[in-house]
Amino acid sequence: MARINGVAIHGYGGYVPRYRIKDEEIGRIWGKTASELPVNEKTVAGPDEDAATMAVEAARIAVKMAGIDPRRIGAIHVGSESKPYAVKPTGTIVAAAIGAGTGLLAADLEFACKAGTEALQLITGLVETGRIEYGLAIGADTAQGRPGDALEFTAASGAAAFVVGRAGGDAAASIEAWCSYVTDTPDFWRRPHDRYPMHAARFTGQPAYFRHIIGAVKSLLDNDGYSLDDFDYFVFHQPNVKFPFAVAKYLGIDRKKITPGIVTDVLGNTYSACSLLGLVKVLDSAEPDQLILLASYGSGAGSDAFVIRVLDGILERRRRVRGLSSFIDDKIYVNYALYLKFRDKILMG
Repeated sequence: MARINGVAIHGYGGYVPRYRIKDEEIGRIWGKTASELPVNEKTVAGPDEDAATMAVEAARIAVKMAGIDPRRIGAIHVGSESKPYAVKPTGTIVAAAIGAGTGLLAADLEFACKAGTEALQLITGLVETGRIEYGLAIGADTAQGRPGDALEFTAASGAAAFVVGRAGGDAAASIEAWCSYVTDTPDFWRRPHDRYPMHAARFTGQPAYFRHIIGAVKSLLDNDGYSLDDFDYFVFHQPNVKFPFAVAKYLGIDRKKITPGIVTDVLGNTYSACSLLGLVKVLDSAEPDQLILLASYGSGAGSDAFVIRVLDGILERRRRVRGLSSFIDDKIYVNYALYLKFRDKILMG
């Protein structure tokens, strides 16, 4: 848990599909009342979208913001639990789509909803040690939920990408520190050939989500010399809207520092992209020298916590690309029948 030396985010981007379904529409089918619904609405990947295509969209935005030749990217790591091929990497698809060349390290990662922050950790390490000039870390998912299961009300689709390189050159933000906290906690799993994941619902809060998020945050504070008062924003993984606010209450964090990073109420839980999309949303409005604490969570279970400082360069870089809010506001609602069709939950023909 040492401080990171001279590593910065030069570009970032978030992408979510236009299609949405309201939770009240899902609830109408399964007899759920408004008070039982965990979010307002969620994103739905279209028939021509998957984790790879969304990763490409987010990566293009991040590279454009960074303003670099994609051939300078030395590694592309994609975190996802819904990659379109069981045996074929997503990282190579992204590399080809953005023109990154062939002399790079492409790798796919999986650790439930924290696979995207794992990608960010690994890319940070490669940059810090000088093995690569720039790297691209991506979290992308088309989350699965069995019809009628609690997961169906939140499981959503989206992607977030970050171009990471050495500090300098008017970067958008610096990565000052990170740490991880993991245990073997069977709260959520999917065996080979199973289409939908299973979950031990009674484990979802404790000892799963709360233990790991709080453990990672406290470890970061204890070992790297920060205090909660140092931070202007907190972005926690959001399987629903209640959990991140519950963590804030436990730690004594002002709700106003949590609210800017909340995306699940209107996007759902985008799994590997979820906490990273929250970070994108905060970066889209944060001011230079403000400090952000990001903590992801992945079932199975573990959390990654980061300290990110906003730099002066973000003001100019944000003007180069389409912000996340424009994707959030650009939406087309579908009914439950179209949702089933788009997510390939019913057989056609």
